[in-house]
Amino acid sequence: MSKLPWLSDTELDFPPVSKALKDPDGLLAVGGDLSCERLILAYEHGIFPWYQDDQPILWWSPSLRMALRPSDLIVSRSMRKVLRRGEYQVTLDQAFKQVIEHCAMTREVYPGTWITEPMQEAYCALHQRGIAHSVEVWHEGALVGGLYGIAMGQLFFGESMFSLRDNASKTGFIWLVKQLQLWHYQLIDCQVPSEHLRSLGAQDMPRAQFLEILEQARSLPGKQGLWEMELSDLASE
Repeated sequence: MSKLPWLSDTELDFPPVSKALKDPDGLLAVGGDLSCERLILAYEHGIFPWYQDDQPILWWSPSLRMALRPSDLIVSRSMRKVLRRGEYQVTLDQAFKQVIEHCAMTREVYPGTWITEPMQEAYCALHQRGIAHSVEVWHEGALVGGLYGIAMGQLFFGESMFSLRDNASKTGFIWLVKQLQLWHYQLIDCQVPSEHLRSLGAQDMPRAQFLEILEQARSLPGKQGLWEMELSDLASE
């Protein structure tokens, strides 16, 4: 950590992402705060916070990003059956705080959690500004899955998802991607590679390519205010 720049609480600027470490990959800076202004600046430059309770705030911009172009979404045969059954109801921005709390709780099976209480408060503040959004998946009136992330222009930065029933988070993610297709969003940032997201069509993208798309997409008009699902169903999937 000694080689990394420490951010002050008063100056918002980040070092160039080209200065990010190779090991651990993408670690760029330490410290600062989680103010809305700093978080917005971070995402505008392809940087995100990721740390545990016993660590200072760590800022990252990995050399490879997992990202999904909405048109590249893959819906498996088994998921098509799940969607056709219609056992889940999907909403947007109806229970943001509950979604982020569930995402934090379901990660407690691992050592520590990166969705700390200050992180939850910060993203709830972004939600109040219409920048952070949630997807809720309901079963018989109970919240059983969902995800949340940041929207800038026509790019969505996925942060975390949770699932309390089989295929609940996948259902929410597919509904979100289909909705973002309708809104002409360019890209969904999935941040850290995973086979789960790869199976849905996400691919590794070099940092330079990601930043190029980000620069263009964040200047385009995105969906404003609280989001509402405009899709009627996905029965044709």
